[in-house]
Amino acid sequence: MARAGEAIASADWRTRIPGRLNRVAFAGHAKLFVHPAYARLVNTEPYVKRLIPVLIVLFVLALGGMRVIVLFEERDVIDVRARAQIGLVARALASDLLSGDRLPSMTEPSELVQGRLENLLPARATAMERSIYVLNPDGMIIAAAPDPEGVVGRQLGSIIGFGQPLTTLGQLAGVLAITLPDGEDVLAAVHHNAARTASVAVIQPYSGVFADWRRTVSREATIFVATSVVLVILGFAFHAQAARAQEADAIYAETQSRFHMALRRGHSGLWDWDLARGTLFWSPSMFEILGIVPRNRLLSVADVSELVHPEDLDLLDLANALVTAGSGTVDQEFRMRHADGHWIWVRARAEVVSDREHEPHLVGIAVDVTEQKRLQEASRMADLRLRDAVEAISEAFVLWDAGNRLVLCNSKFQELYDVPSELVRPGTPYDAIIRSGTRPEITTSTALREAGGPESVSVEARIADGRWLQISERRTKDGGFVSVGTDITALKRNESQLLENERILTATVADLRQSRQKLERQAQQLVDLAEKYALEKEKAEDANRVKSEFLANVSHELRTPLNAIIGFSDMMLSGVFGALGDRKYAEYCSDIRQSGEYLLGVISDILDMARLEAGHVELDIEAIDLEQMVGGILDENGADAEAAGVALVAEIDDRVHLFGDRKALRQVVGNLVSNAVKFTPAGGSVQVECRRRGENVFFIVEDTGIGMPAAALSKIGQPFEQVQSQMTRSHRGSGLGLAISRALVDLHGGQMRIQSAPGVGTRVTVILPRRPRIETGGIAAA
Repeated sequence: MARAGEAIASADWRTRIPGRLNRVAFAGHAKLFVHPAYARLVNTEPYVKRLIPVLIVLFVLALGGMRVIVLFEERDVIDVRARAQIGLVARALASDLLSGDRLPSMTEPSELVQGRLENLLPARATAMERSIYVLNPDGMIIAAAPDPEGVVGRQLGSIIGFGQPLTTLGQLAGVLAITLPDGEDVLAAVHHNAARTASVAVIQPYSGVFADWRRTVSREATIFVATSVVLVILGFAFHAQAARAQEADAIYAETQSRFHMALRRGHSGLWDWDLARGTLFWSPSMFEILGIVPRNRLLSVADVSELVHPEDLDLLDLANALVTAGSGTVDQEFRMRHADGHWIWVRARAEVVSDREHEPHLVGIAVDVTEQKRLQEASRMADLRLRDAVEAISEAFVLWDAGNRLVLCNSKFQELYDVPSELVRPGTPYDAIIRSGTRPEITTSTALREAGGPESVSVEARIADGRWLQISERRTKDGGFVSVGTDITALKRNESQLLENERILTATVADLRQSRQKLERQAQQLVDLAEKYALEKEKAEDANRVKSEFLANVSHELRTPLNAIIGFSDMMLSGVFGALGDRKYAEYCSDIRQSGEYLLGVISDILDMARLEAGHVELDIEAIDLEQMVGGILDENGADAEAAGVALVAEIDDRVHLFGDRKALRQVVGNLVSNAVKFTPAGGSVQVECRRRGENVFFIVEDTGIGMPAAALSKIGQPFEQVQSQMTRSHRGSGLGLAISRALVDLHGGQMRIQSAPGVGTRVTVILPRRPRIETGGIAAA
């Protein structure tokens, strides 16, 4: 294969290439190969960073030491010069002031001596804090400059100290460095005249001698500190720049690492095809995709062509096509040979760009799409299997998308709806199929909406040939819907037979109602007999036992047909064998089921009461968590309370436990809460409390209902007793709930107390021992 550069050498790449490539940004990973000096600089940079601070410190120390030496040498020169000037001034004044024909008197201070001194002073004689005194033979100061005030008339010894060699030796002592009594260091010189009738003393403090030198030292120190600070700042700047460069290298390395990691995780590889030179650069992830050990990241076109499937792509033809068509992008899928011999699918996306030298490059990525190809094939096979499965079912099946367009249907749907074959294709609108096909006649429709789920619709329809269909439609999660049509012609044929059965069942229900009324009258008669013979204990116990046995037997006999009535009414309501037809039938069945359930509940209460009175109830004692038990009861009555508009409130002490029969105590509390909710009007409240007081547990159920008069409290808790009022007449009941509750409380050795007032409410308190004792409690009215 010829080089790609030779194939496109005649093309004008500068006019065809749409963009420019920043080669530094693109070829950063190859910088160490192209610029080896950069690698050497990176290697020596740590040593340079350590050497720079040492050089700065050495330079600062050398500069400081040199300036200190120069300044101290200058100080010595200033000291010598100052001594010479003091000696010269003293000698000159002694010579000029104390010589001449008409000398003033030198024994006492006078203006003549002071004026002569001031006239003879040389220029700058008193500069730099220098003081000049004229002395008489006794050492008293008779004239002074520059300030005679407070000095004239004093002894020189009081200023420089007595016993100084200057006062006796004079000029022979020269210029001496002495310390004044006040501790100040000075230079002093004394010169006598020839007759020793007067003398001149010159005193200059060291502070004045070295004033200019100190200013020079301050200036030099300032310059030295500024120079040192600048050097330190430069050193820190170098370190900051080096640290920034190191951080930039670390960021670059981290970026490259993440970039290659992203390519590796994405099963992608970077391509850079230098079209002019015919070489390709691959990222490490590209070698990993093909399972090749990277010996050199720069590959020739021939090396890559050997890996590409010849039926999918020719690299040379691709380069020529880019030049001929003037297109700057490539997006193509092709196969490449893996290292272990199998083929993988690769999708390459690239763009032709040029670098700063205007050399053309095809730069982009290659993504391993082998798994995507496999999934596409698996999806295609799954679609074929789905179509075969839909075609194989016996019902009419059709699937619509969110836009009411056909997605999939079977031949059964086409046959039943008489849809033309040219419309049975994906994307056909729903309206077009309905207009072209045969629309069935819908007779019944039922719509069901699941909580938080899609809507389901079930309809019965009759088609033109007389057959009946049960059509069920359901919304899909994407907004479309699926429809399934089932042939129910055979079920419809049995409908007449079901209607006849329903008539017979209705007659049976009427007979059962008469039986129920008879049983209610018999129950009332039994209650009257119990009240009538209450005074005769022995006869009453016999009658009560006979009554209990009779009720138990009758109740057992009634429960069997009632279970059949409830079961058959449930079957008719659920439509197990088909719809009932007229809506009234469903209402009748619902009434039958409700009446049967109510009668069954009454019979169950009668059985419970009979078992309690006969003494056949045995307690199953166990530890009970009252918070859990009462919470369950409140949950059971919550819906009824909410429907009645009654607030249900509970206050239960923590960790209250009781030993008793769980089922019996649950029945007691449940009856009390249910009655309180039942007889509390809308807007009222029912409060349930559970407290422990010593060894007893108190259950308190208090409502804001209609209440009861005091005369009725004595009868509450007796079997079949009810308080008749305008509100209670609207609520059905056997009157056994409180009686059963009282009997169960008695079995636990507890008590039941009722407090009530009309229009105020009722408060029922149940007191139970934590460990039951078999004692007869009672029910007290307050």
